[in-house]
Amino acid sequence: MAMLIDSGQDDDGLLTTINTTPLVDVMLVLLIIFLITIPAVTSSINVQLPRESQHPHEIKTGSLVLTIDSQARVYMDGEMIDIQELNQKMKWIALEQPQREVQIIGDAMTEFESIGRVLSIAKSVGLNKINFLTEPQGTTLR
Repeated sequence: MAMLIDSGQDDDGLLTTINTTPLVDVMLVLLIIFLITIPAVTSSINVQLPRESQHPHEIKTGSLVLTIDSQARVYMDGEMIDIQELNQKMKWIALEQPQREVQIIGDAMTEFESIGRVLSIAKSVGLNKINFLTEPQGTTLR
């Protein structure tokens, strides 16, 4: 706390310093509250998360369409291509059109590793506009 010490002079005794003790008290109380509530928020309780609803997306003209089938074969705009060739072609596409949109169609039975590899290649060459195409149940995308 700030104290006014009498210096023997006859001024009105204006205190020109800011008392920061209440501010520190409030900050410590807030810190304690956050420390108590964070473990309750981040606890690992087993819950079933809600399912994402599928919204159909249309294949846009001018976008690069990459399809991965259930055997992890990759197709670029309908033509089968291996991973090394895909990497080279995507580098050229990224140089020509850096903002080109990539749309990935993955078979429901495809392992994530195959889709992740294609996604990684697209990101590494600088193609950052990436969409995953889905279809509602009972319809066909193509």
